[in-house]
Amino acid sequence: MRNQRHIVDYALRKRALLRQYRAGTVSRAEVCDAGPYLLRAAEYHGERIEHPCPVCTRQNMSLVAWVFGSELGQASGSARRPDELDRMTQLFSEFTVFVVEVCRMCRWNHVAISYVLGTGGTGPGRSRAQQAAAP
Repeated sequence: MRNQRHIVDYALRKRALLRQYRAGTVSRAEVCDAGPYLLRAAEYHGERIEHPCPVCTRQNMSLVAWVFGSELGQASGSARRPDELDRMTQLFSEFTVFVVEVCRMCRWNHVAISYVLGTGGTGPGRSRAQQAAAP
């Protein structure tokens, strides 16, 4: 079970971008620009959702969770599955998750939400510096 905090929802930004796209002020190439690495992450690490793509209206949407944090070392900046996030929450004191929605057909992608996970500096997931400073 995850303890999400510092949640940021990007729904308003998404609606504004889609409004610009439909009005013709933003091109399809600008909104459908997912790179090969993001598309592969959506295929192998993504969580399929039953929501049509807002651009091509196909049912190929996935949510991909990207993790970032200094405590993660080389794992920072990588895609993770939901079960991996649960395990990481117990191991690290704090890291940020950005969830990106991706359509593998038309390459639409947009950050849906971001939040912070981790033990919050208590328990087994404390950083080495915190553990060294503890009495």
